[in-house]
Parts: sequence; C-alpha cells; structure tokens
Amino acid sequence: MKKLFTLLMLLVTAQMYAQFQDPVQMKHSLNVNGDEATLTFTAEIDNGWHLYSTDLAEGGPTSATLNIDQITGAEPVGKFTPSAGAVEMYDPMFEMMVKYFEIGATFTQKFKITASEFSIEGYMQYGACNDENCLPPTSYDFNVSGKADIAPAAPVVKKEKAEKPAEKKTVEQKPAGQKVVCDAVPLQPAQPVAAEQPVAEVKSEAQGDEAYIAQLWTPVVDKLKAFEETTDRSLWVIFLMGFGGGLVALLTPCVWPIIPMTVSFFLKRTKSRRQSLTEAVTYGVSIVVIYLALGLIVTLAFGASALNALSTNAVFNIFFCLLLVLFGASFLGGFELTLPSSWVNKVDEKASNTTGLLSIFLMAFTLALVSFSCTGPIIGFLLVEMSTKGELFGPAVGMFGFALALALPFTLFALFPSLLKQAPRSGGWMNTVKVVLGFVELAFALKFFSVADLAYGWRLLDREVFLALWIVLFTCLGLYLLNIIRFPHDDEGETKTSVPKFFLALFSMAFAVYMIPGLWGAPCKAISAFAPPMWTQDFNLNKNVVHPVSHDYEEGMRIAREQNKPVLLDFTGHGCVNCRELEAAIWTDDRVINKLQDDYVLISLYVDDKTPLPEILTVEEQGSEKKLRTIGDKWSYLQRLKFGANAQPFHVPVDNMGNPLNGAYSINTGVEDYLKFLEDAISNYKK
Repeated sequence: MKKLFTLLMLLVTAQMYAQFQDPVQMKHSLNVNGDEATLTFTAEIDNGWHLYSTDLAEGGPTSATLNIDQITGAEPVGKFTPSAGAVEMYDPMFEMMVKYFEIGATFTQKFKITASEFSIEGYMQYGACNDENCLPPTSYDFNVSGKADIAPAAPVVKKEKAEKPAEKKTVEQKPAGQKVVCDAVPLQPAQPVAAEQPVAEVKSEAQGDEAYIAQLWTPVVDKLKAFEETTDRSLWVIFLMGFGGGLVALLTPCVWPIIPMTVSFFLKRTKSRRQSLTEAVTYGVSIVVIYLALGLIVTLAFGASALNALSTNAVFNIFFCLLLVLFGASFLGGFELTLPSSWVNKVDEKASNTTGLLSIFLMAFTLALVSFSCTGPIIGFLLVEMSTKGELFGPAVGMFGFALALALPFTLFALFPSLLKQAPRSGGWMNTVKVVLGFVELAFALKFFSVADLAYGWRLLDREVFLALWIVLFTCLGLYLLNIIRFPHDDEGETKTSVPKFFLALFSMAFAVYMIPGLWGAPCKAISAFAPPMWTQDFNLNKNVVHPVSHDYEEGMRIAREQNKPVLLDFTGHGCVNCRELEAAIWTDDRVINKLQDDYVLISLYVDDKTPLPEILTVEEQGSEKKLRTIGDKWSYLQRLKFGANAQPFHVPVDNMGNPLNGAYSINTGVEDYLKFLEDAISNYKK
C-alpha cells in the first residue's frame, strides 16, 4: 500500500510541460554530377505538426523559401522545388488554398557549376504549425562547397566570374568585419564599436539607457517556470473532475442499489464488528486500485507524446466524438452497453471460491464489471477529457478521483450502518440521471468534432451551427425533464413533474435561451471554451477589436515604465492561425478589452515580420551561430532567449524590468481563465 501511495504522489508531482518545441528536424545534402549540383533539404516532422510548402500566396502562412547569401562558382537553375505528397486545403482564416506536408518532406534546388571550385552559403526558411500553436519562421543555415570536373574556363567564363562579387554584394547586405556576436544581452555589443558601424540603429531609439536595455533582454526562464509550477492546477482539476464523475456514477441504477446489499453482506459476514469494518475498507481500497490501474494502463498504452497530441490530432478527436455519441445513445436508451456475461460469472465464481483479501478484491472487480453499462460511458468521457488536458498522468489521477468517490459510500455506510436508513431509495430518478448524462455526452461530442472540423477546414460546424445544435439539445433536455419527451426505458405512467426535475428543466431551457444571441455574434462567455472561434461565424455583429500600444519591445517597455503599468507581451505572427483563433475567442470579450486597454500596455511582437534589420546580426545560441536578418527573427530570438519558448501564441505579463508576473498563456481555455490570468498578474505587479 505504501508503494501505491508513493507512486501516486510521484504521478501527481510529475512535471510534463515543456515550452520549447522543435517539431521539424532538417538536414541537407549536396550531390554533384558533372557540371550540375543538386542541393536537397530533408525534413522530418513530428506527429500532429505540418510544414508549409513553397509559393504560397502573399498574406498567407510562411512559405518554404531558399535564400542565398553568398555564391561563387555556381548559379541556381530553376525553382526551389518541394516533393510530391503535399496536402492541399482551403484555410478559412487566410481565405486561400494552402499546401503543407505531414510526417516528412524534401525540397531541392539545382545549380549549374561554372568553376572548378564552388561554394554556396545561405539559409532555408520555413513555417510549421499544429492545431494548437505555430512556430515563428525558422531559418536553417547551410554552407556547402565542392569541386567539379569541368572543362577549362573560357574567356567568357572568366568575365562572368569577375562580375560575381559585385553582383552578390547587395545580397550580403553587410560588409565583412561587422559580425555582432551576442551572449546574454543579444543586441548590445560587448566592446565599443567604431562610429562607421551602424550598430546604434539596433538599439531602441527611444531608450538610450544601455543598462536598462540589458535588463530587458536578461533571460527569466527559471522565474517563468517557478510561476508555472506554483500556478498550474491542471492535475487538481483533473482529480476533481474524476471525483465528480464518481459521484455521478453513484447515482446510476447500476451502482446505487448495490451499495446497501454489499454493506449488509460485510456486516453479516462475520460476528466480529472490527473484522467486518476491515473487510469493508479493504473493499473500498480495492475499488480504488482497480480504477487507478485502468488510468495507468491508458497512460502506458499511449505514452507521453500521444497523450499530448490527443488535444490537437484530428483523427483522435473524430474517434472521441463517435465514442461519446455511442455512449450518449446508450444512456438515452437506444441500447445497453454490457460486458460478456461469461466474464462476470467467472469472476463471481472465483470470488465465491476464494477467501481472504483476494476474495474481497475479486468482489470489487465483479462490481466494476456489473456496473459497466452505467459507469463505462462516464469513465470513457472522463478518460477522453483527461487525456486531452496535456498531462501525461492525467488519466491515472482522474481515475483515482473517480474510484475514491465510488468507494467512499461503501466504506462510510459500513462504518455508520444507521445512515443506510436515511439514504434515498432506488427508483425512477436514477433513470433520469442516465438520460441527463446522455444529453451531456452528446453536447461534448460536438466539441471534439469541432476540433477536427477546424483542423481540416471542412467548415461543417461553424460557430452558429454549433450553437444551434446546443440550443436544440438543451431545449430537448428541458422538455424531457418536463415529461414532454419520453424514451424507451422511461416509466410510461409518470405524468407529474417533480420539483427537482422542474428546476433542472428551468436551468436547461434558460441556458438554451442564453445561447440564442450567440447566433448573431454575442460572445456567450460561459461556453467560449467549448464553442468554435468567433471567426467561423458567418454573420457577426460584434466588432470589438484590441489594438496593441507598440510592435517594438524596447519602445513599448519605455511607455509602460512612464505610465507605471504592467506589460502584456504578445508573441504572435501574421501567419499564425492559432493566434487569430485565440484573439477571436478571447479578445472580443468586453471585460478582456477593458482590462487590456486600461490596466496594461499591450506589445504585439510578430515573429514572422519580414522587415529587414538595419544589419544582419549573428548571435550564439546553444553552441552554434544563428543569423538574425529580419525584425521577426529578432522577436523570435527574444522569446527563445528570455522565456525559453518558441511557439505562438505566447502571452506573458511582465513588470517594467521584464520580469514575469505570471506564467505564460498559450492555449485557449476560455475567457474566465484568461481574465484570471490577467488579474493575477496585476495583483503581483502591485505587490
């Protein structure tokens, strides 16, 4: 037992969240054949991610491009060409067709060799996204050279070679000797720089305090992690979700009638009161062990990467949708989900022929099998929801909460038998609980289908369609509770509506009415975490827009310092679909808009801004040199250096010295969570 609790504590305290993502592994090779050379880039893409192809239309995601800084003894021939097999689909956010690769891709560029020795230096740039976030435009540097067996150079070739340096001088954009190498403070040279070098342009023009700029660029990865460790309550939420599911399962007709029979059996099994109580407690612990084992099996079967991918993988979400529809139909009385009777009989027979603790464990296992028709759909729904929370041990922690709630009544009634007389009698109310759960399962099935619909761009479940289905579902639930709609396993003789059912019907139909304005663009904040994003709505009267104070980090920080306000850093991208979804779902809420405009200085930093820097910067990162060529490169490097993250959307509140005030926010979990995220940061700023 000690080992079991030790394992549980390890599961609960495990830290499974990583911000820095590297889903594309790129490598290159060069093949020389006579006076021709082929440069090939091969990309391995992690599951759930996709890499965009070449030649996408302007204003869309980041296309894969080949950029040459220096070239001697060779010249490119033809276009930068992707391999076959790209997925082509219509992207509703960009309103255009896009092409991307999954799993793997290759890109090639041919060159004509014009000299016996040649060299090519440059970089390939690409964009990658999953269904949750996007990476900034990523540069993969390359430098290749070689020798070719070609005929002696003719005079015309010499003339062409002589013109090459002047031709490529504009491509380099930077005279030799102006290489800026940065460590902790990337945009400030360590030594004084000659006046003719334009490094001063790299600094913030509005803020000349070098010490202050240095502080703004100082890494705060550890401080950010400390906030996330203290504020991350996802495992507790999963535990409480499982515990609530266990309490609901108790009220079903497969479990509640068994409680008094089981407790009476233990009390009458022996003459010793102490022994009967010990056996009842052991029975409860056995239930916990059985369902905890189920959660661990799910965890081990899928593994860490698969569980984290469940929330974004379209195929998994379609499967979950169909699974919940199946469970919902079962609860509504369409059919009965039962395990083979031979399983139950064998376990029951084994329990009867065994003695000691093993017999009690087998009795608990029999309960799990017998009650499957009621608990199975609840467990299935919980496992689906827990698996998509991004926590590796979420299913195990959730099943622990479920089993604890399920086992408590058996132990409690065994300790205090007189409470059994006060417990509600079994009856038709338990069937009502099942039907209500059936409607809830169908409603959540639409949520999972929405994820797949957004991923594939089907536009089958836009926001107004989703709301219309939810309105109908909860209206039908209200009509059922008022005995207007009946299902096969309902009591036909029941004509009167009980007071609890009336109030539940009132709540259900009021909730349906609450969602009706959402058909015309009302935010409907209570369901913002479940409904599709606002941009999928065809007719939307809500025109609220949030405008950032600045698109420059140092300038925005200076403004915040003057106004004595905290800063919300928004690392985003023009081609980041997920950023637009989060903004449409959350930044359209009046409370969020007022909070950002009145209490914060919002700085939006676009990591795919292609505006060239005054000079190409070379920084040292993870033991290798990287070149920053654009404004977007600069902000992407800031995010990696200072916060240890590289995916968007990425919102982090900071004080006027660049220190984090809260953990980062990168996944749309709803307006209420986002407001709490902002309010907690303001509270920390005032402290």
